[in-house]
Amino acid sequence: MAELKNLTKRGENYSQWYNELVVKADLAEQSAVRGCMVIKPYGYAIWEKMQRQLDDMFKETGHVNAYFPLLIPKSFLSKEAEHVEGFAKECAVVTHYRLKNSDNGQGVTVDPAAKLEEELIIRPTSETIIWNTYKNWIQSYRDLPILCNQWANVMRWEMRTRLFLRTAEFLWQEGHTAHATKDEAEAEAVKMLNVYSTFAEKYMAMPVIKGVKSESEKFAGAVNTYTIEALMQDGKALQSGTSHFLGQNFAKAFDVQFLDKDNSLSYVWATSWGVSTRLMGALIMSHSDDNGLVLPPKLAPIQVVIVPIYRGEEQLAQIDAKVEGIVSALKAKGISVKYDNTDNKRPGFKFADYELKGVPVRLVMGGRDLENNTIEVMRRDTLEKETRTCDGIVEYVEQLLEDIQNNIFEKARKFRDASIREVNSYEEFKEEIEKGGFIYAHWDGTAETEALIKEETKATIRCIPEDMEATPGVCMVTGKPSARRVLFARSY
Repeated sequence: MAELKNLTKRGENYSQWYNELVVKADLAEQSAVRGCMVIKPYGYAIWEKMQRQLDDMFKETGHVNAYFPLLIPKSFLSKEAEHVEGFAKECAVVTHYRLKNSDNGQGVTVDPAAKLEEELIIRPTSETIIWNTYKNWIQSYRDLPILCNQWANVMRWEMRTRLFLRTAEFLWQEGHTAHATKDEAEAEAVKMLNVYSTFAEKYMAMPVIKGVKSESEKFAGAVNTYTIEALMQDGKALQSGTSHFLGQNFAKAFDVQFLDKDNSLSYVWATSWGVSTRLMGALIMSHSDDNGLVLPPKLAPIQVVIVPIYRGEEQLAQIDAKVEGIVSALKAKGISVKYDNTDNKRPGFKFADYELKGVPVRLVMGGRDLENNTIEVMRRDTLEKETRTCDGIVEYVEQLLEDIQNNIFEKARKFRDASIREVNSYEEFKEEIEKGGFIYAHWDGTAETEALIKEETKATIRCIPEDMEATPGVCMVTGKPSARRVLFARSY
C-alpha cells in the first residue's frame, strides 16, 4: 500500500511518475552496466505478448525468422557512407579477444597481445552484416524476394537514458527484405508500416498517425522512412515504429546483383523495418494513471485476478471450491487468470498491488458473496465496481475485457484528437508548442528552416502525414511556398 501512495502524480512531475512506475510495477530496473536495464519477469511477460503477436503478424505476411551475428566487422560499416555517418557516434567497439591475469595478481586485464586485426562493432542495426550475407544467397530473380526478420538485441551508446524509452542496449526486431523491383520493395515498406499501425491500435490500444519522415529525420542510408507517431499523455510525441525503403543503396554497397528475367544483371531493392522495447514505454505513457499501470487486456500478462476475502480455513476452502469452476471456465476461453489465495498478504495490499500492475479485471469473493452466489467485479480502466451473480460471470468478464480494450483506445484517441491543432504563423506556433500536442503547420521543405524550428522551439517534424490532404500554403517561418502541412511536436 505504501508503494502506491508514494507514486508521484502525473500532474506534479510526469517524468518522475514514469520512472517510478516502471520500477514500482516491477517492469524494469537499472543495471550495473551504465545505460543498460534489467527487464524484470512482469515487464518481460508484457514484451513476450507483444513479441508473440507481432511475430504472428509477420509470419502471416510471409516473413520468416533468422539470426545474424552480434559482431560486425568495422569495414562493413564503411561501405555505405550515409549509414556509417548516422551510427558512428553510437557504436560500441570490440578491440581485443582475450583477457589475462593482472601482473599484481588482482583481477584481470586486457591482453595487449590479443588485439584484433580488424575491430568488431556490436550491432547498432544489422543492414551491413545482412547484406553481406544476402550476396551469397542471391544469384537470380528466382531467389527473390527474401523476407527475413530477426529478434535480437542491439547496442547504441546513449548519454541520457531512460528505462525502455532510451537505453544503450535494447531488444527489438528488425526485418530485412530483398526484392527484384522498386515497386515491390516500396509496397513492402508500406505494408510493414501498416502491420505496425494495426498492432499499435488493435493490441496496444494506442492511436497513431502514419506518414513519411523528412529528409533530415529519415534513417541513415534510406531513400524513404515511414513512421507511426503516437502522442503520450504529457503532450510529447513518441516515434513508435519505422519502416525504411532502402532503394538499392545497400545492394550497391555490398555488390548484391541478380540475373533478372531478361538475363540482365540488376541490383536488388531493399527494405528494413523495426520496433523495439521502446513500445513498452509507449504502452505505459499512453494509458497509465496516478494509481499505476493501465494495460490493454490483449497485452496484459494477467487479464483477470481473483482475490478471496475469508475468515478461517473452512470458509477459504468453500471459496476455493466455488472459484475453481470460474477459473477453469475463464481459462477455457483463452483468458489468463490468477487466483491469489496466498495468506502472506492482506487483501488490501493485493488490491493495491494488482491495481499498480494494471491487471484489467479484478474479481473478489467474500463470505457474503459465497452465501448470495455473487462476486464483486472491478475494471482497472475506470476503477468502477459492481456486484454480479456468479451465473454468467465468465461471459460477462469476456465481454468486459473487450469493452476495456475499446475504452482504453477511445480515451487515448479522444485525447490525441483534442491535442491536434493547425497554426499559420510562427508566433502562434511558438505559443502552441508550449502546450504540447501535435501541430499541423506549413513548412517550406528546406533542412535550414527545419533546423531553425528545432533550435528555437525544440519541436521536430514528426512526419509528413499520409492521411491528410496536401493543401498548398506558405511556410510559417519564411513565407515561401509550401506543398502541404506537416506534423510537428516535441518528442522523446
